[in-house]
Amino acid sequence: MPSLVSTWHPGEVAMHREMRTPRFENPTSPGCPMPYAVRVMHSQLVALGTLDDEGRPWTTIWGGERGFARPVAEGVLGVKSAVDKQFDPVYKAFWTPSEGKNGGADEEGIVRPEGGKMMSALSIDLETRDRVKLAGRLIAGADIRGPETEVQLAFHVQESLGNCPKYINKKTLEKTVPQPELVPGGPGGILPPEAIALIEKADMFFLSSTNGESMDTNHRGGPRGFIRVLKNDENGVELVYPEYSGNRLYQSLGNLKVNPLIGIVIPDYDTSDALYLTGHSTILLGKQASDLISRSNMAVKITISASSLVKSSLPFRGTPNEPSPYNPPVRYLLSERAPALASTDRPDVNATLVARDVLTPTIAVFTFKLETRDPHSLPKWQPGHHVTINFEMEVSGGYAHMNDQDPQSLNDDYVRTFTVSSPPNSLPQKDHFQITARLHGPVTKFLWRHNTRVPLDLTVMGFGGKEAFALPISTTATTPFKEPVYVAGGVGITPILAQAKAVLDASVPLKLLWTLRGEDLPLALHTFDRIPGLAEKTTIFATGSLSSEDTEKLLEKIRERGAAVHDRRINAGDFGEMKQGGKKFYLCTGPSLLTSLRGWLEGEDVVWEDFGY
Repeated sequence: MPSLVSTWHPGEVAMHREMRTPRFENPTSPGCPMPYAVRVMHSQLVALGTLDDEGRPWTTIWGGERGFARPVAEGVLGVKSAVDKQFDPVYKAFWTPSEGKNGGADEEGIVRPEGGKMMSALSIDLETRDRVKLAGRLIAGADIRGPETEVQLAFHVQESLGNCPKYINKKTLEKTVPQPELVPGGPGGILPPEAIALIEKADMFFLSSTNGESMDTNHRGGPRGFIRVLKNDENGVELVYPEYSGNRLYQSLGNLKVNPLIGIVIPDYDTSDALYLTGHSTILLGKQASDLISRSNMAVKITISASSLVKSSLPFRGTPNEPSPYNPPVRYLLSERAPALASTDRPDVNATLVARDVLTPTIAVFTFKLETRDPHSLPKWQPGHHVTINFEMEVSGGYAHMNDQDPQSLNDDYVRTFTVSSPPNSLPQKDHFQITARLHGPVTKFLWRHNTRVPLDLTVMGFGGKEAFALPISTTATTPFKEPVYVAGGVGITPILAQAKAVLDASVPLKLLWTLRGEDLPLALHTFDRIPGLAEKTTIFATGSLSSEDTEKLLEKIRERGAAVHDRRINAGDFGEMKQGGKKFYLCTGPSLLTSLRGWLEGEDVVWEDFGY
């Protein structure tokens, strides 16, 4: 949180500069204005952050019902909550510091730290998405002795800020009583399997950081699985998460810029379990982020120095309600999905749009020229791989804080991944490559409308692909050979476009089953004319409106090239004779058909591409 004079501290200024955030005044209010105090009183939870005796930040969550926190004097909030008194790191930092340190409870369980103990909080209502950030000092606390689990504290609020509701997934909460049980960790601080499972299902966590003068507690949310486990072995534990739409303002990242220490709690709303973590952070920008986690211009890596997983540690449970409409899809680690093959160490790798060939009203082929300062070090790719291109400078409309009419636009970093549809070195100019794309979304709309006579230079972030999705180009491999059966839906044909010639030249017995809407049939003609011999291996399933004279002519031309054509949807019966062993199925379709295919082919050797790069 910024200072009382409402200026930005150096870390925040640095983040604003690097993210090109527009200049505006700091919205933080001194003290705790009554409207904020009322919002806190109506909230169900508060995430609390403080430092332990070693100067490490920790975060916890208290509350469970409305009214547990309320104003008790001007600028002072009273908090009364059930607490895990055995393992909660914030409770331990408040009540049981080491001898000689500031604070600590007396015989009656009262704490009155001299000058107050630095702390921060985030009041949050998971039913309405309302939240208020608070920073200040613990001035007193009371630990109710006996079997009760309650504590009370008085929080002098020095700064407050009403905060935006983006990336909050609604929950319905009920109050519970903590019954803590510590889960043993692995050797050397390795997280136990239960902790990994919690991380993988989490759609929210809370973090605390400090700039040395005050603290900040905030939340991060997204789809389930948005936190990725980068490392969990004898060499250490590292987590990483994407900062969506990296040009937004985050005070907590400003704190991390000047002091990378961070404390985190990841709650399990189903069980009241809590994973408490502390360590240090690294803010990743541009290439640093995109080399680690897909489609990200900004990410935060957390290196864990201490952790504890405690079952039933939190005083509440929750059931899922409405997810945030701002949530983007999960962004996977490149090591999980598609390792980059072409180095992006050089910021001078650009792709220049040189041609556009519109095949149908919604499908076009785009030709790009690769350019670098050193023409002898062009990035390489293999047939079937993809290219990731950054369109932010061309398409982004600039900073916007909220947009309820189009919430997804605010987490769009305009980084796009397309399958390269031309084999390496197959075009007359060796430094050219092509993508075949469907009109969908702001980036493809931009490519459709851009005047190709006007230079368009785009940053290439890398090439990559799945080895498992590479079709065989030999029938004499050391592993048992399986005949490939490729099933494509619409532009799901693109991964095979750069591979088919080599497969056919090697006399590999390929089968292609391709579902196409009537209006997209020109793509089939374009493909068969470009790759001789592929039509004879193909069965087309044409759907949609097929009654027009033009469509009938297209179907006839497709038959003339050797393809079989059915004017119906593909179904389970089309795979009857193929499901007798010796086949490997490659699936690249839309989600609905992909689900059906995986059911029809259960027990078979199947790989699929969902383009979740």
